[in-house]
Amino acid sequence: MAESASIMADLRLRSVSCIPVEVPLRYVLGTSAATVRAAPLLLVEVMTEQGIVGRSYVFCYRRSGARSIAIVLDEAAALVCGDRVAPLAIAAKLQRRFALLGVTGVVRMALAALDMALWDALAIAAATPLTCLLGGTPRPLLAYNSCGLGLMSPQAAADEAEALLDGGMKAVKLRLGYATLAEDLAVTRAVRSRLPDAVELLVDYNQALSRVDALARGRALQSEGVAWLEEPIRHDDLPGNAEIARSLDLPLQLGENFDGPKAMLQALQAGACDLVMPDVARIGGVSGWMQAAGVAEAHGIPMSSHLMPEISAQLLAATPTCHWLEYVDWTDAIATQPVKIEHGCWPMNNRPGTGLDWDPDAVARYRIA
Repeated sequence: MAESASIMADLRLRSVSCIPVEVPLRYVLGTSAATVRAAPLLLVEVMTEQGIVGRSYVFCYRRSGARSIAIVLDEAAALVCGDRVAPLAIAAKLQRRFALLGVTGVVRMALAALDMALWDALAIAAATPLTCLLGGTPRPLLAYNSCGLGLMSPQAAADEAEALLDGGMKAVKLRLGYATLAEDLAVTRAVRSRLPDAVELLVDYNQALSRVDALARGRALQSEGVAWLEEPIRHDDLPGNAEIARSLDLPLQLGENFDGPKAMLQALQAGACDLVMPDVARIGGVSGWMQAAGVAEAHGIPMSSHLMPEISAQLLAATPTCHWLEYVDWTDAIATQPVKIEHGCWPMNNRPGTGLDWDPDAVARYRIA
């Protein structure tokens, strides 16, 4: 223990490297915003003077996103190499240095990727899972399957929903946003009828609707066995989301587009949602997540995750209002030890850090040139 404490105290950042990859999806994800057949990821490694390596990754939405985030990350790394691995201090330093450009969007994701990797290195130096370093306890976390279930025919959606129950999944997410309410209802009913009663059905509109349409469709979905309504309108229309949240019995979920903890605070102060699900890359990495977790706890709001389950699981286990882990299998193609859902839960272990590790051959195969 004393040796680990000594290593942690002396840990210094030597270098940062990142590799953009694009991994294939087993299930095509067609949403009201786009059709995703492959996931662009940016893999990040921080090397310390003591030889400890910390890892993270972010989902970049587009290939150009991966390249852009990597450019900003390289610049950020040059500003902090040689610094002691103290994620909160480094985050504060970099936010000051990037203030004129603005710590939003690509910049926030780049700084978050670095923050996550630094926390991973710190936890590895402490020889403990990241969640323990944050005050949590490794434990199985309820997960919902977010692979697939894009826009498709009712029969195809029902068949895919059934396939997504492998591992004893307790919930699945269905994308909606068809041209008409009748089409939304047809798909929802087809999927709901195929799922066991104990399996929850979550629906996501990916910001496709107007306020009026969202209210009409939300009211119609309230009697269809749906557990939450996600992003029916623009995520930043706080008055509109507040109106929807007040008007419906169906819980309103927001959060994957919160740009930092202050955005979550503003949404909750506006009464814009009943549930939150921040994205670890957009909320500000581990440091930003833990601030957001405090905001959620103060407001008594259940908090779920968005994508990147390996890192998100460590954070949810240290989140007082922990709700659902969003599961996707996108890193299975490059991970040395892909995680499999067991009895509907993400099975956390006692590996130091986040447990991320990549297969070099697979990374080379999917690397973006």
